[in-house]
Amino acid sequence: MIFAIVRRCLARATVVGLALLLAHPVFAAQTLGPVTDDLGVVKIPKGAPIIIGAYWVISGADTAMGIDSKRGAELAFKNIGDKLLGHPIKLTVEDDLCSAEGGQTAATKLASNPQIFIVLGGACSSAATPAAPILWQQGITNICNACSAPSLTAPDRGAQYDGFGRTIASDIDQGASDAKYMSEVMKAKTIVAVHDGSAYAQQLAVVAAKNFTAMGGKVLSTEAVAPTDVDMHPVLTKIAAEKPDVIYMPIFVAAAAQMLRQSKEVSGLEHTGILGGGSLMAAEFIEASGPAVAGFHIAYPDVSVDTMGKGYPAFVAEYKKVYSEAPISGYHANAYDAAEMAVTAIKKVAKTDKDGNLYIGKKAFHDAVFAVKFDGLSGPIGCDTHGQCAKFKPAVYEFISADPKTFSIGKNPKKVWP
Repeated sequence: MIFAIVRRCLARATVVGLALLLAHPVFAAQTLGPVTDDLGVVKIPKGAPIIIGAYWVISGADTAMGIDSKRGAELAFKNIGDKLLGHPIKLTVEDDLCSAEGGQTAATKLASNPQIFIVLGGACSSAATPAAPILWQQGITNICNACSAPSLTAPDRGAQYDGFGRTIASDIDQGASDAKYMSEVMKAKTIVAVHDGSAYAQQLAVVAAKNFTAMGGKVLSTEAVAPTDVDMHPVLTKIAAEKPDVIYMPIFVAAAAQMLRQSKEVSGLEHTGILGGGSLMAAEFIEASGPAVAGFHIAYPDVSVDTMGKGYPAFVAEYKKVYSEAPISGYHANAYDAAEMAVTAIKKVAKTDKDGNLYIGKKAFHDAVFAVKFDGLSGPIGCDTHGQCAKFKPAVYEFISADPKTFSIGKNPKKVWP
């Protein structure tokens, strides 16, 4: 298991290292039609589609996050008739596999299309970390709706991320909230943190541990598992020997389900609390966990109807009408808002010539995206200089049934805090 994690980390380091070489867009100033732009101009012929790129996880155990995101964007475009400024909208989606390697491949494919100037996604920080610099090298703005790793919008993130913004809060806030919940609500004095080597899990575990320690708690150890690990008994036995009050595991569906199920079989963990992360807000997690899921808690941004934007209830009704089911994860509203940012910025900067051709300057578009402010479905949207465009709303949810068919955000799992 350890060797597998090392190999995965080395692979990620290689991917990110390559991406860091792409710190600045390669295009020089360009004039096409009525538009001159420092990063280049995209010409969309009369009647041709405006191509919106996207990358999300749309296969594997964490599919719900990506499909839910895709649907949110689709509904945003549907809301304007799938047309903009006289042109049809075409959403081109690549599967990022929720991994660094997948993110690199998806971004490379999207960046090779000269008609793409905006990309939505991804759902995973591991994919976005290498993807965003690859896209920005081509002057392509990237608006993420679910990747929350602090490094992506940190003040020292580097010029290679200048094209990146997101409509989800940073795990700087999520980690602080999780530490508070473990200390004040779960009454934990000691914890063990578990990550899976992903940018999301590693960074969130570090932030939560730092805040928990600052509150007077003690982090006994930080353990690593791989997303593909099946036998969690060794790591769980090691944790049981440390006797923590809480196991904090903001990891993804497959590994988290194995951890949760097998924790019931390890002596010494009978009274140990377990807190999961936002990637587990999916029916697939209920199915993978079985009966062990009942009573399990996950920390997740508050997506209660009363905390969302005023248009959210109508959006959910439309979601059910179009897809014949309720939202399958929690990132649909964030994706809708990312799509609305793109549409708003396009309207602001696009110019049409006398023949009906549309022109969009890449730098002008980027600057317009970062200047957009509105009340979104997920809450107020407005970017700071480092691409953080959403505010954090804390919550903790509890699964109350092991039947995957009962999955419904707010019901199963239900909000239990605050």
